[in-house]
Amino acid sequence: MSLNTLTLSLQFGPITDAATHRAALPRHKVTKWLRHSLQSDAEITVRIVDAEEGQTLNRDYRQKDYATNVLTFDYAQAPMVMADLVLCAPVVAEEATAQGKTLADHYAHLLVHGALHAQGYDHETGEEDAQEMEGLEVRILAGLGIANPYL
Repeated sequence: MSLNTLTLSLQFGPITDAATHRAALPRHKVTKWLRHSLQSDAEITVRIVDAEEGQTLNRDYRQKDYATNVLTFDYAQAPMVMADLVLCAPVVAEEATAQGKTLADHYAHLLVHGALHAQGYDHETGEEDAQEMEGLEVRILAGLGIANPYL
C-alpha cells in the first residue's frame, strides 16, 4: 500500500495538562494516523484546543453550544484534501477515561474520523453512511494496531 503525501501543521492552543496531550500526539504518530486515513494527498492542520475555544467554534460553525471532541473544517477534497481538524483536549481526555482507552488511541480514532469527514464521509446523513464510515474507521485503526473503538 502506497501512502499519500501529507503536509501537516500540528498546533497546541493554551490547554491544561499540555504535556500529557503533547505526549499522546507526537508528530510522527499524528502523521502516520492521518496518512493511513487519506485517499489522496493532503494539507491538514491539527489544532488541540481548550473547552472554551472548542465550544466557541462548535457554536459559531455548527450552532451547537458545547465543546465537542473533534470538528472538521474541510476546504477542498480534490485534487488535494485541505482541512483543519480541531480536537478539544478536555473532551477527548474525559471520553478516553470513560471508555477505558488510552489517550493516544482515542486521539488516533478521532483524527481518523476527522480525516474521513474531510474526504466527504458523513455519519449523520443516514444509517448506511454511518455504517460505511464506522467500517472504514475500524479497518484503518486495525491496520494501525488500534482496537475497534466501537466495542
